[in-house]
Amino acid sequence: MTSIKEKYAYYAFGLNILSELPLPELNCLAIPDDNIDVVIQTRDLTEAEIQLDKKKGFTVYRNEVVFEVPNTAIFSIRNGKEIIVVPLEEFDKDRVRLYVLGTCMGVLLMQQHILPLHGSAVAVGGKAYAIVGNSGAGKSTLASAFINEGYKLISDDVIPVTFTGKNIPVIQPSYPQQKLWEESLNNFGMDARGYQPLFERETKYSIPVKNSFHNQPIPLGGIFELVKGSGDSVGIRKTEGLEGFRILLNHTFRGSLLQRMGLREWHFIYSSNILREVQTFQLTRSTSKFAPCDLVSKVLNTMKEGNLND
Repeated sequence: MTSIKEKYAYYAFGLNILSELPLPELNCLAIPDDNIDVVIQTRDLTEAEIQLDKKKGFTVYRNEVVFEVPNTAIFSIRNGKEIIVVPLEEFDKDRVRLYVLGTCMGVLLMQQHILPLHGSAVAVGGKAYAIVGNSGAGKSTLASAFINEGYKLISDDVIPVTFTGKNIPVIQPSYPQQKLWEESLNNFGMDARGYQPLFERETKYSIPVKNSFHNQPIPLGGIFELVKGSGDSVGIRKTEGLEGFRILLNHTFRGSLLQRMGLREWHFIYSSNILREVQTFQLTRSTSKFAPCDLVSKVLNTMKEGNLND
């Protein structure tokens, strides 16, 4: 007899999610089945009917993206509506959740024609500000500095950008958690022993921010690309011309899949619509000292001077 699997209802990324995997990071939501946007299911390999080309890393079909985390699980993201998880011999729920809430959700959002930016987003003065950048740039650290100044987190890692009926870009909240390196925790005076380390990343930790989380969609006010500078200098400059397109393309979550998913034209049009409404900036951070508060001041001063709406 087939056992009945327990199901959990959540709201995150602007979506109602029904999951057979517990996702304790997310906000629980009691919702009827007919309001479900995304279903997360576990299947064995014979049930899942998955075709995987292990040589490619990601196997991309018209409406499906498949990838494997060796010895842990195979993941299939289908039609922007379904995530199938096939457990393998070393299945670990903590590790699997990182992929479900990261890569799987990023791909699913693109399948839904929702732009997933890679970074952190904070709420300031009724607007959302996205902080994007390469891995290790310090995105989450800068967002944490904003939180310490009393502002609220909207999203960390995957930032969903949608549009209102009036074509105003908005950011959908993800879930109330950050991921911070131990070095950043130490610099903020936080004891790493009080937080859960991420699987296989002993020096990166999950930081709950339930009391500093903005849980409603909010208009996008600006996009900041965070880059490493030289020495102890910090700076900010407005980007010009095609730089905005470069920033959005380079910092789309799993953007390397756009071409294979047939989404390059969509991405260009979507980016154009965003850039008609918001300005992009480049932030340069110090590499010789811990100075995220200096960057917060730079950003807030730019907002006060009105440069975000030029």
